[in-house]
Amino acid sequence: MSNNVTLNQFLIQQQRNVLEASGTFTLLLNTLATACKAIAHQVKQGDLIDVLGSAGSENVQGEVQKKLDVITHDIMVHALQSSGQVAGLASEEEEEFLTIPGEYPKGKYLVLFDPLDGSSNIDINMTVGTIFSILRAPESLEPSLGDFLRKGSEQVCAGFVLYGPATMMILTTGQGVNGFTLDQEIGEFMLTHPNIRIPEATQEFAINMSNQRFWEAPIKRYVDECVLGDTGPRGKNFNMRWIASMVAEVYRILTRGGIFMYPYDIRDPSKPGRLRLMYEANPMGFIVEQAGGLCSTGRARILELQPSELHQRVPVILGSKQEVERVESYFQSQG
Repeated sequence: MSNNVTLNQFLIQQQRNVLEASGTFTLLLNTLATACKAIAHQVKQGDLIDVLGSAGSENVQGEVQKKLDVITHDIMVHALQSSGQVAGLASEEEEEFLTIPGEYPKGKYLVLFDPLDGSSNIDINMTVGTIFSILRAPESLEPSLGDFLRKGSEQVCAGFVLYGPATMMILTTGQGVNGFTLDQEIGEFMLTHPNIRIPEATQEFAINMSNQRFWEAPIKRYVDECVLGDTGPRGKNFNMRWIASMVAEVYRILTRGGIFMYPYDIRDPSKPGRLRLMYEANPMGFIVEQAGGLCSTGRARILELQPSELHQRVPVILGSKQEVERVESYFQSQG
């Protein structure tokens, strides 16, 4: 515990350092925190309230939706649309961005979110989470698609909430990364992990090995060297991890280092990657870089990519600085 500082107290302290701050941003983050507390309750109740299993529908990407995908999407949309702090929002579960109904005031921010990352794991009681990214809205408060399609380097804030044994919020506003744990007894997120830093070196890698036959040569080379351990060119043994939940993978990297890879593969040339740039790669890239790590496609920095569509997919390689740089060097040497 860090002197029993609540999320709200932390945000107010940060707000005092910004002369033009109006308090709207602090209210927005509190709105997100409240929505995520409601989601945490739904996740923890599970079959007790019949929220597990398939919803019998598909999202815009053609993926089968879980009941909780739909429930968590609705919780986020209702909280944000009625908050008075946003001018528009975009969800991984919706094809188009959403505007603010006329009965509610508009604010000066845009929010993009994945309401339930890792939902394929929900029925087996594994860790899932919510990811969000915040951008500034246009001065008119009437956003167009182009106002959402901004580089990750333009994010005002990014964060994710992890629904595991403990519910945690990881947050960056561009001034480092801090972690907050939900105290269930008082219903407050408390600062428990101040100034998180990712170790530069690691002996862990995370990748779905079943896709190995589809990888590009630089990824194969990197993983082969890790698997060879102390008998190979790396001269040390590695452990492999794969949870299939990005929030859990990134949290592990934030706490003890590592590299996470969901690279491009040749199965479907129309899909340059699996993860969504706007809802997953950009916010996680911002967090990882603010904690001293790197986030790349292998060929380019994620946060410098110019989005072309709301649901654009990209390869993602993120984590400890030295390991990501090594993978990038293998792509560069390939030409």
